[in-house]
Amino acid sequence: MIKGTIRIGTRGSALALAQANWTKEKIQKNNPGIGVELIIIKTKGDIMQDVALVKIGGKGVFVKEIEDALLRGDIDLAVHSMKDVPSLLPEGLEIAVTPEREDPRDVLVAKNRIKFEAMPQRARIGTGSLRRGFQIRSILPDVEIVPIRGNLDTRLKKVEIEDLDAVVIAAAGIRRLGWISRVTQFLPVEMILPAVGQGTLALEVRGDDKSVRETIAFLNHPPTWRETRAERAFLSRLGGGCQLPLAAYAKTEGPDIKITGMLGTIDGRTLIREEVRGTAASCDDLGTQLAEIIISRGGKAILDEVYQGC
Repeated sequence: MIKGTIRIGTRGSALALAQANWTKEKIQKNNPGIGVELIIIKTKGDIMQDVALVKIGGKGVFVKEIEDALLRGDIDLAVHSMKDVPSLLPEGLEIAVTPEREDPRDVLVAKNRIKFEAMPQRARIGTGSLRRGFQIRSILPDVEIVPIRGNLDTRLKKVEIEDLDAVVIAAAGIRRLGWISRVTQFLPVEMILPAVGQGTLALEVRGDDKSVRETIAFLNHPPTWRETRAERAFLSRLGGGCQLPLAAYAKTEGPDIKITGMLGTIDGRTLIREEVRGTAASCDDLGTQLAEIIISRGGKAILDEVYQGC
């Protein structure tokens, strides 16, 4: 076990700080003699908020500077939203712990609390996610998807200041910040499939730092760990380097895991959605198996076209 102080690296947004402080409090409660300090680190994604994520690197723009600090030894532990973490980690780092998953769904926050199914034609719905925009248009083809960036509070305010009819954002952040009253509707995963790892925290450490890994091991939630591994295996097989409409959600059901995955074209014309089920112990294989099924059913052509420009 570690002695002294654990330095946690985190982004400075209200949500990131809520997640880091939750981790800090859990560590201190379980280890009363340990000090825990938060180190706020600005990432490329935080600095360039007026640029679409796909144009500044997509996956990794919210974690790279924090991972660099971890590799340098400036911090001992990084707390990320798992959905921001690329499938391939830098050499020397590892995800040591995934605490129990928060709500994986997306939510609708709408002007006048209009429900998703009652949205008028040409409604303006804000999201910065290709995954969300693609799935929204597959259900409501007449709506206009308006790209938005910014922290959670900023995106919520855009319903008023940018004359949007609604925004779609992650339920986990809303719950962690205590803003449930602002939600118009929770969107079931059968309707809008979540991002890989959505609702899960990733506690990242240096691979050779046994003391920190042992100190935080109590926070790991095995079902979440296996579900997330299945989803990230799916992501890894399809490739996480370029932005494309891709989603996966794994759920433990008794001794098994069911994982559902989706891949779409950027123009919104093609959607491939499949699911597989298998034993929880085979979580990595399940994610890869699901990806292979999608590749064989039209996904290869989608990936070939997208990755030609990467």
